[in-house]
Amino acid sequence: MISRIKSKKWNWKSIFKEILIAIVLMFILSNIISYLRKPDLTSSQLPKIELQLLDGSKFTVPTDQPILIHFWALWCPTCKFEAPNIEAVSKKYEVLTIAVNSGSNVKVQAYMQEHNLSFKVFNDSEGTWAKQFKVEAYPTTFIYDAKGELRFIEVGYTSTAGLLARFEWIK
Repeated sequence: MISRIKSKKWNWKSIFKEILIAIVLMFILSNIISYLRKPDLTSSQLPKIELQLLDGSKFTVPTDQPILIHFWALWCPTCKFEAPNIEAVSKKYEVLTIAVNSGSNVKVQAYMQEHNLSFKVFNDSEGTWAKQFKVEAYPTTFIYDAKGELRFIEVGYTSTAGLLARFEWIK
């Protein structure tokens, strides 16, 4: 016996509903993946960080304001897509980005100039800081509150709105 499959009648309402369901499912899936891939740190306290940044300036973690620490790489397509979000957040909050295994300072600086990015960058060419933070996937973002307590870890793409909301949440 051959059964007839009824064709679904498509209209704007049903298309919108399907798109909304897909977006919600992608959001849930990305959060599950982020949770499963997040680093298992031994301490929730921000370690002392003193670095010489790509631009030659010295960086020390501030002790009185929240900070976002963002691990990324030149070879990571998601990192490239997320870079404008990090740039936007760096205009309002303290941001330190760490370029991991991305080549020479000249190569990272050229990338920054080419994409009109001005956030603070440390070139972790050997992956030393990534190992200390137990980062295994890129991008990985840590947000610490003004007391240096870890409040959020995000693995994968994060929107500007999502990052700004997290800062507002910890105020």
